[in-house]
Amino acid sequence: MVPFRVPYRAGVSLFEQIVYAAKKAMVSGQLRPGDAFPSVRALSKELKINPNTAHKIVAHLVSEGLLETRPGIGTVVAVLPDSTRKERTDLLGHEIEELVVEAKRLGIGQDEMLASIAAHWQRLSGEEPTRVDQEHPATQPESATGDGGRTEP
Repeated sequence: MVPFRVPYRAGVSLFEQIVYAAKKAMVSGQLRPGDAFPSVRALSKELKINPNTAHKIVAHLVSEGLLETRPGIGTVVAVLPDSTRKERTDLLGHEIEELVVEAKRLGIGQDEMLASIAAHWQRLSGEEPTRVDQEHPATQPESATGDGGRTEP
């Protein structure tokens, strides 16, 4: 059984969607260091994807250091090495730039974007929303407002 959900979206490669879903499961604590990761065969069968794609996904996660293979055990979620705060934030540089460009294209202001990020952070961390979040629907995650945290003018 695959320990994470993959909400398939048109226009985005299966590879990218599944890698993202696996990473999300790792950061949210759904998959913890040492947990078994599905084999290529199990991934292929459960997600109904080509075995070559499943192999590419596992190989990619291993090369990123998120998974490790242990003889006689299989593939498991790796313990992430210690790194500096700058090294960790530098890894997101490209994604942050894409997010800012998309937010500006949609006319979303910096404060609104930061509030939306905070709401998503809380949701993924399993934290309860703060009082401020409850008063301002723009800070609610997409699942709460159904519109990605945006409010109509």
